[in-house]
Amino acid sequence: MPKIAFQGERGAFSEDAAIKLFGGGIDFLPCARLGDVFQAVLQDKVSFAVVPVENSQAGSINETYDLLLTHPLNIFAEVILRINHCLMALPGEKLADIRTIYSHPQALAQCEKFLSKLEAEITPAYDTAGSAKMIKERGLKRCAAIASRRAADIYGLEVLAPEIETNVNNYTKFFAISKQKAQPAERNKTSLVFAAKHVPGALYSILGIFATRNINLTKLESRPSKSKPWEYVFYVDFEGSIAGGVYQEAIKELQKEATFVKILGSYPQADNY
Repeated sequence: MPKIAFQGERGAFSEDAAIKLFGGGIDFLPCARLGDVFQAVLQDKVSFAVVPVENSQAGSINETYDLLLTHPLNIFAEVILRINHCLMALPGEKLADIRTIYSHPQALAQCEKFLSKLEAEITPAYDTAGSAKMIKERGLKRCAAIASRRAADIYGLEVLAPEIETNVNNYTKFFAISKQKAQPAERNKTSLVFAAKHVPGALYSILGIFATRNINLTKLESRPSKSKPWEYVFYVDFEGSIAGGVYQEAIKELQKEATFVKILGSYPQADNY
């Protein structure tokens, strides 16, 4: 039975993603902070962890990418999860009586249209499922949480309104991270991070390494390097595995052109939905 770490309480969307990726029969290790999730893998408390990396509406989750840069772990797999937000409360509560709503800030932002119609105080919390757990454990009346339907089942809450997200095209991509490296599959993706030389045309030259080899880049995003003010590192995803010859050639040339390169992982590519 694999043991999987994730950030949040039981019923979090990261747990849903782990179930979708690994199936049933999983032993879970919930962690309070995202950094604790990475440490759980490093310290061999778990074999894998599942972390959110990008939402189709809100964009990249920067903390995850910063942790991928600083921790010696591999992206083992990816999975994409449809995010359905539900408003839930103690049994017997009515929607019209709700005066306070708790959830993670991203969940609150993704349900803004629905929430704007309610006369309730919106209160950010550290976790979606954690908000549901708090309401149950404290017996908070006239309060509701935004979380997954499975969180409502786990904590014995009633769903007052299902699927309250503003945009139905609300998906989150998650990575499974591990000390292990993934084996090449039929469809693969590679993620890496690099720093370019601080000279004109440096990024153009690096992108040409991939273009001339017909390697399809699916992501290019800059983040502050954290080591020097106003200098940046670039996160790249491309289709293919570094086990292939053309990709190995590209990486070798990239290492010559860039000042820093870290392969985050080559792993099976998830279906879009």
